[in-house]
Formats: sequence, C-alpha cells, structure tokens
Amino acid sequence: MIELSTGGSAPADDLVKDTTEAGFMADVVEASNDVPIIVDFWAPWCGPCKTLGPLLEDAVRAANGAVRMVKVNVDEAQMIAGQLQIQSIPTVYAFYKGQPVDGFQGALPQSEIKAFVDRVIAAGGGKAADGDPMADAIEAAETMLDEGAATDAAQTFAAILGENEHHAAAYAGLVRAHIAMNDLDQAEAILNGAPAEISKSPELEAVHAQLELAQQASQAGPVSELEAKVDADSDDHQARFDLALALHANGKVQEAVDQLLTLFSKDRDWNDEAAKTQLFKIFDALKPNDPIVLNGRRRLSSMIFV
Repeated sequence: MIELSTGGSAPADDLVKDTTEAGFMADVVEASNDVPIIVDFWAPWCGPCKTLGPLLEDAVRAANGAVRMVKVNVDEAQMIAGQLQIQSIPTVYAFYKGQPVDGFQGALPQSEIKAFVDRVIAAGGGKAADGDPMADAIEAAETMLDEGAATDAAQTFAAILGENEHHAAAYAGLVRAHIAMNDLDQAEAILNGAPAEISKSPELEAVHAQLELAQQASQAGPVSELEAKVDADSDDHQARFDLALALHANGKVQEAVDQLLTLFSKDRDWNDEAAKTQLFKIFDALKPNDPIVLNGRRRLSSMIFV
C-alpha cells in the first residue's frame, strides 16, 4: 500500500470504464441504483495499483454484467478522494443504491478479489455463476437445515464433500449444521480443518463469523439487566456492547445492530473499534443482500464518511 501524495487506463467497454470528478455522480452513484459499482481509486505512479487493477477488471468481466467497475485516478479527482477520505491507494469501494456497501485497501490475491466481487454481487441481489454440478444437492441440504433437520443436512453436506473435498459451500454447510446442533466444538474443529485452498472463501468467512457469534452467545448476559444498565448510564459503553451481544444471542439481530451503531456514533475508537468489529462480524454472518446488512452498512458508512 502506498501513501498518497498530492496526476494506464481500462479499456472502454460497458463493464469497466474510467471516470472523472464531473462524471462520478452519474457513473457511480446514479449507476449503482441499477447494478453494484466497484470503484478502483488508483494513480499511474502506484505500483500495487498496476497489480490489483487488471485482476479486479478480470473478476468484474467474469461476472458477466452482475457488477460493473469504474476507475478513478486520484491525481485527477482529488476532491472525490478527499470526500471519501481516501488516504492511501489502491483503495476499492463498492457502491449500491448510491451508498458504499463494502471495500478494502491494498492489493489482494486473486482468490480474495473474486470473493470480494462475489460479495458485492450478492449485496446487489445477484448470484455469481459458478456452474456448480452439486448445486441441487447443496440446495436440498440447505432446505433440510432451514427446516430444522440439522443431522440430515450434515450427512448430505458430508456426502458432497466425499465427492469434492474443496467444495466451500458444502464445507460451510457442514459447519453450520453442527452449529445448529449446538455442537460448537465439532463445528470449530471442522472449520479449522478446512483445506487451505478454500479457507478464505466467502462461504467459510461467513460461517467463521457465525461460529464466533454462537460462541459469544453462550457467554451473553440477561437482556433485561443489561438494558437497565444502559438506561441508567447511556455512556456505559461496555454495558451497551454486552447488551448487543445478548440481543443477538436472543435472535434480535436488528436491535443488536442498532445498539452497536449507537455505540460507534458515541465513541468509534472504544476498545479498539470493538463496535465496528462486531458489526462486521454480524454482517459477515448474514447473507450479503439481507436488509439488515444493507441498511446497517449504509448507516455505518454515513458515520465513517463524514
């Protein structure tokens, strides 16, 4: 990652384009009402940008229109970079419905770039096409899990892994089945044993967050007592954080997110940004296009980009 000083371009096609400060509103904010837009903030003198840019473009084109990419030369768009507090490059943001919904800084390996693009597509309600021959079996196992037949789901996911041990969705499903059975130790053991090739996949990243939340739930305190503490002292940050954990443990996800956003607005740096870290954990555990995730990310972004 290179720190910004205070001037390469993508092919002109429908999926990847360059923009300027004058075109940013139309090319990014307005266009993101129809499809997620990934914005690559770069500069000609930035070495890591030259590595990241082509990989990101390839991943966007491979998505066949489910997401688009806009490149912004920060040397020629310093006002936009300042408004979004771009302090180093490469920086990448994804916009949907006019708001930032995801992002990262620095160059990433190709597998993590694909995972990022897949998340962005999902945040826009789309689905990454992967031609999965096990799709029907995965869907059947997911239905079992949704209907409470966790043991049957686990057996189906295990059978899929018998055919393809690198199937990230099946591996994640097996972990979630054991979480559903409240067998957290086994769920953790399965997750820790995931092949390195899929350990950073979005499916396993999500189930890792779900497992951490399930483990936190076992330590959560009584909601009523924590609510009383927060009511007695609205600046008791630890009590508010603990209340968020307890609310989430009791299935009140939106209420937990609301408490964490309130905590972040009061003191974003408290306990090494614990509120933001916990929010991302909750967002990662949910489906990217879940309304709680989309609304929560927008509200968080509005606090960060001020």
